[in-house]
Amino acid sequence: MTRLLTTTAALALTLAAAAAPAVVQAQTQARTATPVLLAGASAEDPTVLDPITVVGSRQQARALGGAATYLDLETLRTFDYTDVHRVLRLVPGVVIQDEEGFGLRPNIGIRGSGTDRSARVAMMEDGVLIAPAPYSAPAAYYFPRIARMTGVEVVKGPGAIKYGPLTVGGAINFTSTPIGGAEGDDLSGYLSLSGGSFGAFRGHGVLGGWSDLGDSGWQFGAQAEWLREQSDGFKELDNGGPTGFDIDDRVFKLGLRTAPGAARAQSLVFKYQELDEHSDETYLGLTLDDFAATPYRRYAGSQVDAMDVDHRTLQLTWSLDLSPGLNLTTTAYRNETTRAWYKLNDVRNTAGTGWVGISSVLDNPAAFPTQMAILRGDPGFVSGPQALRVRNNNRVYESEGIQSVLTARFSTGALAHQLEVSARWHTDSEDRFQRDDVYRMDDGDMILTTRGVDGAQDNRVGEAEAWAFFVRDVITVDRLTVTPGLRYETIDLTRTNYPTNPPSRTTPTRVIESNVDVWLPGLGLTYDLTDEVRLVAGAHRGFANPGPGSTVDPETSWNYEAGVRFDRGALSFEAIGYLNAYDNLLGTCTASTGGGCTIGDQFSGGEVRVAGLEVTGAWDAGDAMGLGFGVPLSLVYTLTDAEFRTSFTSAYEPWGNVTSGDALPYLPRHQLTLRGGLDFGDWRVNAAVNRVSDARAVAGSGPIPDGERIEARTLLDLAADWDVTASATLFASVQNVTDEVHNVGFSPSGARPGTPRLATAGIRLKF
Repeated sequence: MTRLLTTTAALALTLAAAAAPAVVQAQTQARTATPVLLAGASAEDPTVLDPITVVGSRQQARALGGAATYLDLETLRTFDYTDVHRVLRLVPGVVIQDEEGFGLRPNIGIRGSGTDRSARVAMMEDGVLIAPAPYSAPAAYYFPRIARMTGVEVVKGPGAIKYGPLTVGGAINFTSTPIGGAEGDDLSGYLSLSGGSFGAFRGHGVLGGWSDLGDSGWQFGAQAEWLREQSDGFKELDNGGPTGFDIDDRVFKLGLRTAPGAARAQSLVFKYQELDEHSDETYLGLTLDDFAATPYRRYAGSQVDAMDVDHRTLQLTWSLDLSPGLNLTTTAYRNETTRAWYKLNDVRNTAGTGWVGISSVLDNPAAFPTQMAILRGDPGFVSGPQALRVRNNNRVYESEGIQSVLTARFSTGALAHQLEVSARWHTDSEDRFQRDDVYRMDDGDMILTTRGVDGAQDNRVGEAEAWAFFVRDVITVDRLTVTPGLRYETIDLTRTNYPTNPPSRTTPTRVIESNVDVWLPGLGLTYDLTDEVRLVAGAHRGFANPGPGSTVDPETSWNYEAGVRFDRGALSFEAIGYLNAYDNLLGTCTASTGGGCTIGDQFSGGEVRVAGLEVTGAWDAGDAMGLGFGVPLSLVYTLTDAEFRTSFTSAYEPWGNVTSGDALPYLPRHQLTLRGGLDFGDWRVNAAVNRVSDARAVAGSGPIPDGERIEARTLLDLAADWDVTASATLFASVQNVTDEVHNVGFSPSGARPGTPRLATAGIRLKF
């Protein structure tokens, strides 16, 4: 902690010193030129965009020199989704791979970056990296709950290099509830209660606000927030065991700030967040035949599978307006995550000499009849004493860092500038201390026969320490805006292996160290053809660092985009084409990709090309036609064409044997979301249709084999809400109205069903 505080002070002082000349320049230029204001600012309140935000608003998203999307609180509450996958259907270019139907373990990719555990997207909450170990182990086994967020910001293209370390696809930032709530700063409260299908319950309450500290010119703020989510689950375990989850997510904030109107605004906000989750989830899916017969079945071999997660975040943010148009913001943060996923790993082979992975068994059940009998727990079947090996994937993650951002607005002659300079020190680690337990199957019940020794399966620590620096200048002259940016990162990676037989942490068996230095340039351009039509173009360098102990080269690419935006009152439209040209695509072996290789090993996929088209449109037909009520209509469409340009053989299961020209896995060619509604002020109804074309589970060309086909699907959602009073709203929704049965993938192991019809109803109260 001493090191953390020392580095915080050093970063703040360094950027403050760098700011001194800029302060003088900004003040001098202010006497001769009118500064260019960001959306939402005014000449009387020239505060620059909050440095910890990604986009800030829909207006600012449209003004950026790159593809960006902002989903506000009103949008998030329209369908009141608790699964982030469903929310991100509203963002073009985003690809999702559902897994358990509730968004507990999201798999999110952007522009072909890969979806496994969202490990190729920079994930943030309130501008801070939120993956348990963003550099050493970015797989997101903890993920912020979308139900407590007030906004979602997604940036792609050259704007992505600001956030890092993953800059190929883009960045996603979730904004938590500010002190005073999303609709005001005074003391206020919010309560939402709902229930629905499969024993679902959600309770979400917020209470807090700001108050004056006498006549001191300062205000004190405090807020408490609690989210409770639970469900019995929609799958049916053969022995009748649980398949649901329960989550408690609590956030506490304290703040001190100058009162509105102060000459030099200043604020200090402390945030503490904790999440506890228990979910009876498994990696074990179904064979194709069993999926066709009973898609929501779970085999008896998964009856002891369960995930327990504890997560803590501490964050302290200090913001100071050094002068009009000049701000310095510094954030210190620490994240702690412990997770133990106790789940079936493999089954004893027929000879009794080794183990067969569950993916291999489900892919070819006819070749493994005994193993299938074990997994299913067939009536009357009694296995040998060593039939099922269950792994306690016990891991501890820590990450901490300090980031300072200096933002300034000034002019030089005819050029208006919005300058941003930032620095971040970050360190994180993943500690694996895992064991294997062995069970027998006895007439559908799993009986523990051998408890393993903690640390005997995997006993290692991966660590990363990184310095990152970024500079960007938004330069505007007349109708042209040019945004050059440059990011530099230096990353030290260390993997320490310890003995597993017997487990010990006294003397390492091997220590592997490596360093990565990278420069990441980017350039964005916008040109206003008219007041309604804007041209957009950009290019940037994409990067993802290898993991600790890896011998592969970093993932690198050159990424390009160009398009047009149109905005006329009730009608808006955007179309952007992009090309991501990978020099080297990385794949990481994880249990969630099906295993079949050493967990943690990385593989090079060589040259890959991902091209696509992203289209969004929105029109309020009621406003445009003067109907006296709203008829909001929207469209989000993504076309993706991705292929390998290199032939190779890989033990990485989603790739396998690749021939140049093969399509990438888990990338549907077409994705379309249509939304429409009626808004009569006090009550509203909305419908959403999501269409996704089929995709491959394994890289390949030509017709997709049945055992690798993720079938196309069309899902319909309906929602309605009614403002009974100014402070009370009733709401209801139905997801997957037609109850379409659909297979969402073959990872981790076997066919997996998407969410069936799910109905929810509840009440929101404001006070």
